[in-house]
Amino acid sequence: MDTHSMAELSLIWLRNDLRLTDNPALTWACKQAEKTVAVVTLTPQSWESHGESAARMGLWRDQLRSVAEHLQKLNIPLRVLRLDSFDDCAPALTDLVRELNAGALAFNYEYPLNERNRDSAVCQALESVGVEVRGFHGELIIPPGQVLTGQGGPFKVYTPFSRAWRRRLADFDRPVLPVPEAQQTTGLDSDPVPDDLDYKPLQYREDLWQVGEEAVSERLNRFIDEREPDYADKRDFPALPATSALSPYLTIGAISPRQCMAALRAAAGSRDWLDSSWLNEIIWREFYRHLLVAFPGLSRLEPFRPEVEEKISWLKNDAAFEAWCKGETGFPIVDAAMKQLLETGWMHNRLRMVVASFLTKLLRVDWRLGADFFMRHLIDADFASNLGGWQWSSSVGADAAPYFRIFNPQAQGEKFDAEGRFVARWLPQLESLKPGKPRQQPGAGAALGRPEPVIDYKKARAASLDDYQS
Repeated sequence: MDTHSMAELSLIWLRNDLRLTDNPALTWACKQAEKTVAVVTLTPQSWESHGESAARMGLWRDQLRSVAEHLQKLNIPLRVLRLDSFDDCAPALTDLVRELNAGALAFNYEYPLNERNRDSAVCQALESVGVEVRGFHGELIIPPGQVLTGQGGPFKVYTPFSRAWRRRLADFDRPVLPVPEAQQTTGLDSDPVPDDLDYKPLQYREDLWQVGEEAVSERLNRFIDEREPDYADKRDFPALPATSALSPYLTIGAISPRQCMAALRAAAGSRDWLDSSWLNEIIWREFYRHLLVAFPGLSRLEPFRPEVEEKISWLKNDAAFEAWCKGETGFPIVDAAMKQLLETGWMHNRLRMVVASFLTKLLRVDWRLGADFFMRHLIDADFASNLGGWQWSSSVGADAAPYFRIFNPQAQGEKFDAEGRFVARWLPQLESLKPGKPRQQPGAGAALGRPEPVIDYKKARAASLDDYQS
């Protein structure tokens, strides 16, 4: 671009894209102007209405501080706009562009409906005062609307979506974007990032989740080198450190899915990487985001398959729901998983399906309550993936499990935690029991202080199926 045609100053609006590497909005903003300023909008009222967890927002805060430090080295200061809700973003950003005489603003798209409405309002407000606004799909490898059926509509089933996604990949393949070069100095100081983000006390396990692009990149590379080759065989066993544990970083944008794909491809050295089970997880993430855009009702917590939910009678059972939330149902694999969540802010993916099936199909509690609980506790809380997972488990979602597929928690424990190492790790009363099936039995450890089962599995399963079929 001819530097004489460049705007003097551009803005990069950071949200859940807290990285310098492979950040298309940041790259564009830096090329668009001689000077660049980063801005974040703190919107605690909207965060609360969305159930943003204290753990996730704590990680977001610390990653933001790391990004701000690195941006400062590029002469890009950070402005922090302390607002109330998404509705305040358009007027606040309009005031900021006037204050700084900015000619352009860039951001990476987010896909839930409220976020898209917020961004539309910002685009309209800034364009009305002559500011160029550009959005980028930095959170996805292939943008929504670009993976379609032969009839030109969105896919509703994952497997054909994944095949089409792989076929379309060549059209959207590009290298990972480097960190932009330093800008001309603005003479502006960066604003401090409040400890509580004006939201609530924020706390997470900093010993488990280190921030900074270097630390996240090292975690990715270790996984690719040490665990990915055996991922397909070991990923379902919660006692094994077999998964990437990168989901918290993906959800705040500390790393991009394209960086993950690039590392996988570089290690494979052939096209075999396209068949990787771990790549499937990345494509599932894309599938759920494409669905959010194609079916806006999902953002309003409407079921993808209302005809299935119409057959389900949700029960109001506060005591059972509370027992599930606390990990006190008397079913070891369920309770251990919930204790892991409460202690670390994270839960193994296999166990997310187990506890969701238990809540929705055995306790027959509305999936929305479980989804909200996860959002308020997970450090990797991600609206699209969380919504998709809960609707899948309760059989009301896209490509959902059939309703009669009800996980038997004891059988799941015996299959995927055969020695009971995982349950004993999180339920210490079980350590004295013989490794194996005794640790997975409903009511295990009751004589040592563990609760009795809140349900009889066979009766609860039969009642659930009878209600659905009637």
